[in-house]
Amino acid sequence: MRAFIQVAILAAGVGKRMRSALPKVLHALGGRPLLAHVLATVRTLEPRSICVVYADDAVRKSFPDPDLKWALQNPPNGTGDALAQALRVLESDGVTLVLFGADPLASAATLGKVIDCARAGALSLLTIELDDPTGYGRIVRDERGKVVSIAEEKDASPGQRAIREINTGVMAAPTDAFRRWLAKIDNKNSSGEYYLTDVIALAVAEGAAVATTRAENVMETLGVNSKRDLAELERLYQRAQAGALLDAGVTLADPARIDVRGKLTCGSDVSIDVGCIFEGEVWLADNVVVGAHCVIRNVRVGGGTFVAPFSHIEDAIIGARCRIGPYARIRPGTLLGDEVHIGNFVEIKASAIGVRSKVNHLAYVGDATVGRDVNVGAGTITCNYDGANKHRTVIEDDVHIGSDTQLIAPVTVRQGATIGAGATISKEVPADQLTISQNKQITIPGWKRPRKG
Repeated sequence: MRAFIQVAILAAGVGKRMRSALPKVLHALGGRPLLAHVLATVRTLEPRSICVVYADDAVRKSFPDPDLKWALQNPPNGTGDALAQALRVLESDGVTLVLFGADPLASAATLGKVIDCARAGALSLLTIELDDPTGYGRIVRDERGKVVSIAEEKDASPGQRAIREINTGVMAAPTDAFRRWLAKIDNKNSSGEYYLTDVIALAVAEGAAVATTRAENVMETLGVNSKRDLAELERLYQRAQAGALLDAGVTLADPARIDVRGKLTCGSDVSIDVGCIFEGEVWLADNVVVGAHCVIRNVRVGGGTFVAPFSHIEDAIIGARCRIGPYARIRPGTLLGDEVHIGNFVEIKASAIGVRSKVNHLAYVGDATVGRDVNVGAGTITCNYDGANKHRTVIEDDVHIGSDTQLIAPVTVRQGATIGAGATISKEVPADQLTISQNKQITIPGWKRPRKG
């Protein structure tokens, strides 16, 4: 029987170099906290238990997930002490995989190889060679190539600092072995902390096997210790997202100028211009074109729709063959039918717009139900808020609304009605008739415009 897997995620680091009150593991990469990336990968491994070691309550409050166990490390006293705290709440058997909450991009495939070595009884390490290993613990090997220890940067000799193979921090071992080794480590080092890496020398002294797995690429091994690290990792992450989109057949005007902060799913022949940001869950159907500098969050867009530049769409469903923007804002709760036109400087909020209807210029439609083949003139607004409550406007099929009309909700405009420009509508508009609301134009003879003295 294969040994059970359990995971300890060390997330109690203070992160002084971040220069932020926000705990390091809660800083965002690709729109999600660093720790969220680690948890998402870990869950694909189907571990028996996941324990997060924390120091700041904000971390625990940010992840109320029922499958997590928590271990408090206060004060932070090194990575060895952090794992010891986790093992207090984890089971005593099986294999324990150790990860860091601010090292977000190790793949499940790579971690699986690390786990397999530990299941065979070894202390299993994930390593990589770097051109510049500054700041990392070095993998020290003997003349036969066997791992004998890890030399931390602060305590390494000049010869050890020249070693390019580094410890990523990821390791796994039989849980009972971890417990045995942790009981023997001390804090007699330059930091006065309990280093988890000290278990390597103890394993070697016992004659235990120490196995290494090379990471597939350097991005899997990168962690965040500063805002500079975070910014550099963000660019690497986004370039990887862009590469995946290109491989899937998406046309990107510039792969270096797109940000995917969530999950973006695209059909065939989708085209995305520069500077676009996709957040949450976004689904673009076949032949969708997204113009430059759009922000799209939690949206489904139907086939053949064109989103013109500088449009913002959030928590909405857009039908097929629509045209949105430029400079349109589609707010949460909006549903656009097929072939709808939403034009420049138009805002739609919590409204359903029927097939082939048009709201093309400088209009606000909020809390409304709009039927098919409706034309809403420039400057039209639904007055949906009375200062205390929101009210709904209903516009039935084939209605034409003249420019600069105010619809004071709750109000209904019946099918086929026409409303003249400049009207203020507060009562039901009957079907198939023209309704106007206009003041008589008057010219005042002899009136003089005031002038500055």
